[in-house]
Amino acid sequence: MIRRHRIARLLATACVAAAVAGCGLTGDDQPTVAAPPPVEKARVKIGVLPVVDVAPLHIAIKNGYFESEGLEVETVTVQGGAAAIPSLIQGGLDITFGNWVSFLATESKGDAKGVGGIKLINDGYQAKPGMFLILVKGNGTIKTMQDLIGKRIAINTLNNISELTTKAVLEAHDIDPKQVTLLAMPMPDMEAAIERNSVDAGFMSEPFISKAQRNSGQLAILDAASGPTDAIPIAGYGTTGDFARQHPNTIAAFQRAMAKGQRDASDRATVQALLPDYAGVDRDTARLVHLGEFPTSLDPKRLQRVATLMKTYGLLQADLDVAPMLVRS
Repeated sequence: MIRRHRIARLLATACVAAAVAGCGLTGDDQPTVAAPPPVEKARVKIGVLPVVDVAPLHIAIKNGYFESEGLEVETVTVQGGAAAIPSLIQGGLDITFGNWVSFLATESKGDAKGVGGIKLINDGYQAKPGMFLILVKGNGTIKTMQDLIGKRIAINTLNNISELTTKAVLEAHDIDPKQVTLLAMPMPDMEAAIERNSVDAGFMSEPFISKAQRNSGQLAILDAASGPTDAIPIAGYGTTGDFARQHPNTIAAFQRAMAKGQRDASDRATVQALLPDYAGVDRDTARLVHLGEFPTSLDPKRLQRVATLMKTYGLLQADLDVAPMLVRS
């Protein structure tokens, strides 16, 4: 008898819990999902580069992912992360795409302390072989990596992922990074600069690699995403601590839209179709580009690897814990 009463009480408790969970809904009732809170700022200015890396953002714009989150995105072309961060700090941009090296260096030096520091809000791109190359003139005198000693290499901005990976791979091949000269130059200008001998080599990402190889016959002399930098995280999206604190719903809406864009970018055809529109390349070149990975999560362990390499090669003067910089969705 006691056992039957105990079973009855357990069944009653289970029924109450099931009813609270919604299993007691009639056929006409539908469970409701709370809508996300409204964004604090509907129109956001985002710094971007005309490179493959930002394909997910353009996918999200084209497919209406931002619009469905209540956001209107205005893109502003920047030369690189190092060049965009001052505008971010000064309020000219709300969010910017940039390489992790520039974000971490800015945080380490305290340059963004007055605006709450740098916050990292979305991963963007991760290296794969063939997508980070140093190119030289096809009929020039540079034939091996050793021939780079004493030469001028163009990179889009100094103190960024290009400088870090170049130094790491040169050293891995027994070349002292101090034996080359790194010059800042916009990536779209590198092909012509190499051809007229203004520089000896250029560090390019896609679509500029395929464009230079196809148009001028330039050759890859070094893969900067190899050896110590294999599969290294490259870039993502950041904002200031003040903006993240004052606009949490806006940041969350941005992250939700970007998650869909990053997911869609895993389809090569989707990325390829967009390149002529925002990167200024013809469709034949777009079909040749090498693509990296488009991560769908922001992983502190993965980004910590960048900070460790930066300390090794002198781009950070002290250890930096990346985890507190992340704003997780």
